[in-house]
Amino acid sequence: MTGTTSTSLWEELVTSALLGTDRRTPPAEVLTPGRHAPAALLDAAALQTVRRRAGLLPAPAAALPEPAPHDARPRLPAPARRRLAQLLADRSAPSAGGRRGTAPDLTELLPQWLAAANDHNYQAPASVLPALLDAARARTDLRPQALTFAGPRGLWLARLNPEWKFALRGASGGPTLLDTDDAEAVRRLWEEGLFAERVALLAAVRAHDADKALALLAATWSTERAEDRLMFLDSLRTGLSDADEAFLEKALSDRSRNVRATAAELLSALPHSALAGRMAARAASCISLDRSGDGAGAAIAVEAPHECDADMQRDGVVPNPPSGRGERSWWLGHLVEAAPLATWPVRLGGRTADELVAMPVADDWGDELHAAWCRAAVRQRDAEWSRALLGPPGTPPETGPGTTSLAERAKLLAALPADERAGWVAEFIAAHGLSEAFQLLGVCQVPWSEPLGRSVVDALDIARDAGSYPWSFSGVMGLAERCLAPEEAGRLEILTATPDEPEGASPGAGGYWSEAFQRLVSTLRLRATMGAELRGPAE
Repeated sequence: MTGTTSTSLWEELVTSALLGTDRRTPPAEVLTPGRHAPAALLDAAALQTVRRRAGLLPAPAAALPEPAPHDARPRLPAPARRRLAQLLADRSAPSAGGRRGTAPDLTELLPQWLAAANDHNYQAPASVLPALLDAARARTDLRPQALTFAGPRGLWLARLNPEWKFALRGASGGPTLLDTDDAEAVRRLWEEGLFAERVALLAAVRAHDADKALALLAATWSTERAEDRLMFLDSLRTGLSDADEAFLEKALSDRSRNVRATAAELLSALPHSALAGRMAARAASCISLDRSGDGAGAAIAVEAPHECDADMQRDGVVPNPPSGRGERSWWLGHLVEAAPLATWPVRLGGRTADELVAMPVADDWGDELHAAWCRAAVRQRDAEWSRALLGPPGTPPETGPGTTSLAERAKLLAALPADERAGWVAEFIAAHGLSEAFQLLGVCQVPWSEPLGRSVVDALDIARDAGSYPWSFSGVMGLAERCLAPEEAGRLEILTATPDEPEGASPGAGGYWSEAFQRLVSTLRLRATMGAELRGPAE
């Protein structure tokens, strides 16, 4: 093999192996008389591999990473630490035939466990950080709670593995160990920190001194990337106040359309802002009281805008509607949803929200006007208007006063106090059943109140007695497993028995329902156990 260098010989061997010895004969020096070319090629490749490895010089050792930061939070109690390892390992085996069986779904309990651990302000054990970050990488719904629980050590570890880079841009809201009164430390972290650290720092400073946080953001605003400006601006939703108006007003002239739109949305949530006043004036010029009738005959008249001028666009009105929407109705919706809801009682004869929502709207503009009022009530978190637009829970959704969309109704419910929200949904389920309740249940406070939980269980029991399969209610049943108060397990025990199947029932439905209720009860009891484990003495 002296006629060929080791490197070139290796390349020739690789080429022969890729093309095949019939198409590319191996180098002459590796061929042995009486030996087939493929065998000779493999022998030579093995020899060259050993030679290459034996001659490899060790590379300089990489520098050791900085030590992991200290996490001052208390350690988990031992039983809770073992439970976390079980949840992350997902040891719940699927039942035969694809049935869920009666065992709790551990993957669905992990978010709740993390939220509870964060409520106790526990630190994550170092040994589970890799599995925790892997779980958060696979499930975006876990990330906020998982990264808060992982804490500063989780961020430190994420820097060492490219697969966990999501944590470096998504750990806002986690605990910050920095003293926000240390101006030099704050400045250094703001200028040199990772994006996630900067978002968390901005939130921490804002919680203590909103003016200082705005000054920090303004200092580097012009040099930030558009996507970072958008996320920084979005973080101002928490604690939004009139003090933010001047900064947001300047952001209306930002280079990025998304930043401008977000600034306009935030300003419209401030009813005393200049933008809200401008939008109110525009919207009021489009909507008036129809004077052709009075009393019961009064109606709301609408004259949608005929153009979208530059000032409207600066204030967040998008000039081009999506496909299928008319320009004028699109512009009208933007104006009404951004106008303070207090505009309308003054503009329309001193009527209350209930009275205004019940009024007829001329020329078929009612759906457009009510939809815009719904968006305004959600944005301004106005309970009075949300209540009026929802209407009584017993009213069929398709004839409701405000919107027929369950998604919009869920958003309106979120503006109501938690107890009132739960009561409204409980009455809705009692009147209409569970088929349209899934989205509404998703905005109710966990654990569910006793009336709401009882309403859901009663509706499930009715569905079981009707003889249908439980699969149509799997979404609600899954919510019940996570949201019913664990104390309800004892009361539900009676539903775990297999009922007699009524005439005309789906074959085997009773057994499936029994299995579903057994899983519900076992999940509630496991949640109670997990809560007790987290309340135990810390190590």
